[in-house]
Amino acid sequence: MPELPDVEGFRGVLRTCAQGRTVRRIEVRDPGVLHGVDARRLREALEGRRITGGERHGKWLLARTGGPTLALHFGMTGSLVCAGPDDPVEPHDRVLFTLSGDRRLRYRDQRKLRGLWLAEDESDVVRLLAGQGPDALDVDRERFEEALRGRRGTVKGVLLDQSAVAGLGNLLADEILWRARLSPDRPVRELTDSDRGGLYRQMRRTLRSAVPTGRVPPRASWLTGRRDDPDPHCPRCRAPLRRTRVAGRTTVWCPGCQTAASGAPTGSRR
Repeated sequence: MPELPDVEGFRGVLRTCAQGRTVRRIEVRDPGVLHGVDARRLREALEGRRITGGERHGKWLLARTGGPTLALHFGMTGSLVCAGPDDPVEPHDRVLFTLSGDRRLRYRDQRKLRGLWLAEDESDVVRLLAGQGPDALDVDRERFEEALRGRRGTVKGVLLDQSAVAGLGNLLADEILWRARLSPDRPVRELTDSDRGGLYRQMRRTLRSAVPTGRVPPRASWLTGRRDDPDPHCPRCRAPLRRTRVAGRTTVWCPGCQTAASGAPTGSRR
């Protein structure tokens, strides 16, 4: 699923493929990915306008034009692709943007769980992002602490809650918790000051490593690189990894070195 590093990568695609170029033509091959706007209005609003830049907040990407803003959310399977004029259209290419300079930008999505929105002005952008918490890449320690304060549920559930901190998904949440040595089902209200500090530091370190790759990289030294092994073991302590469901999501964690509370290994609970 596209998470913050993936969407930051899509922002790079937007920048290199479309920024400074004029939208010559929009072809909506599947109107099911449009939200709150139809194909005709999308063309009226954006054809003839120049893409001036791209911004990201959490998992949202905003394509700016100096007027209406195109907002993209990639759901579980979405992506943004820069194609050549002769590249064949793929079955899951839902919206095609023909740009000046013979460039093609494509919104590609297999499952169509999210899609494209049109924000007519800045107040529409504000309303669209109103439910989002601070961006996980930009949030400072104080705002992160504030986002956790008063929350209920598990620490993983809070990390996945976009209204708390925007941009983290399932892979990142598992990776960050593994690095912070915290059990994913630990109640967030039980976190100590030290736990919260460690969680913030590991979130920042994980994102700094992942963003340049445009994905959550499956490195052998990361939990992400081991979670899909036939017989997965922790790359840190070599204990067998455990797979369960936390906050409604498939969760991989190490009962040997991710603690439940007060430094106790999760596997030691009775």
